Amino acid sequence: MELLDIIKPENKVFSKTEAMTDTCLSYCPGCGHGTAHNLAMEVVAEMGIIQDTIGVAPVGCSVLAYDFMNIDMTQAAHGRAPAVATAISRLWPEKYVFTYQGDGDLAAIGTAETIHACNRGENIVIIFVNNGIYGMTGGQMAPTTLKGMKSSTSPFGRQEELTGAPIKMTELVANLPGVYYATRQAVHTHKHARKAKKALKKAFENTRLHKGISFVEIVSNCNSGWKMSPLESNVWLEENMLAYYPLGDIKVNGKLKK
Repeated sequence: MELLDIIKPENKVFSKTEAMTDTCLSYCPGCGHGTAHNLAMEVVAEMGIIQDTIGVAPVGCSVLAYDFMNIDMTQAAHGRAPAVATAISRLWPEKYVFTYQGDGDLAAIGTAETIHACNRGENIVIIFVNNGIYGMTGGQMAPTTLKGMKSSTSPFGRQEELTGAPIKMTELVANLPGVYYATRQAVHTHKHARKAKKALKKAFENTRLHKGISFVEIVSNCNSGWKMSPLESNVWLEENMLAYYPLGDIKVNGKLKK
């Protein structure tokens, strides 16, 4: 008997989803974007909607999504992804349309587009990656930057008396009647990633049922922008970001959680 005849084949425990391309991720090591990408595309593949899903990515780190997501993608001007997604969804109401946006994009230059799309209740999913900083363009302070947090434009830490308090976008939009589902998740551990995937699946299922906006915030790290190692940034995220941006559902089935 040959040796190969007695060796048992290994159990395959993971394979890359077909909804992701073979392009190597170009994000900084330790960044949460790659995990968020993969979770969203796993949901799309498992729901069997690869051919019916259209993503909209604006400017910032999120713009790289179309290199990695093996679905129809289009780019929007900085902050304008909800407006572009609105047009696509209204033209093709049978499609699953989502935006993939960072906090500088969604909560700063794109605030108006975000608020009004949510207020109208467009039948789209908004995936909002919040790392509290402008990651791609130089580490500037974002609307979500924490009090006292240092950035390239707040080298001594954010001062609320000058720039106001960090904006909690998910709580803000959850109060709008057009938002059917609003949740905040994270992806820095396996446990958190599993919960984030469940939230993303619920969001896309809401689109299938034409329920309106599903808003999924993902609190992530930016170890390059934060000037930390990946491990240090995950610890800092746990101790600081999650203290101000607590995880969990905020609005489910059109009703605010108490």
